[in-house]
Amino acid sequence: MASQGSASSASRSRSMGSMPVAPLRTVRHEGPTQGKRFFGCSHWPRSCGFFKWANLTDNINELQLLLFEKGVEISSLEYEKEELERNVKMLKEREAQLKEEVAELAVENTETLIAIKSAKMDKMLIVALFLSWVFFCYC
Repeated sequence: MASQGSASSASRSRSMGSMPVAPLRTVRHEGPTQGKRFFGCSHWPRSCGFFKWANLTDNINELQLLLFEKGVEISSLEYEKEELERNVKMLKEREAQLKEEVAELAVENTETLIAIKSAKMDKMLIVALFLSWVFFCYC
């Protein structure tokens, strides 16, 4: 284990209010752990014995996993967005088709109404002609 006696003096005892904080320290003693970082008791050298290696790879792995999850979420949302855009495009095309059909039906209805009115006028003219012949014959 690392020698706590060689930790930098800048990271000695600090506290947040009345709650002690375990400062991040660096092993200064020569050996296989030199340069490694650890959390040690803030009351060193009258230490309570708290010691934990600062495992930055755990933090990196957690952040990489979080980054991957966010990437998957972004990809999923982008796919959903593209799907919605395709649906909007299809709906706009369908709207244009329906507008064309409505315009065609309006023209057809107008033509039908004109034909009905024309037929009605023709009937009225025929009746008027018949009545005028009857009147002419009577006179």
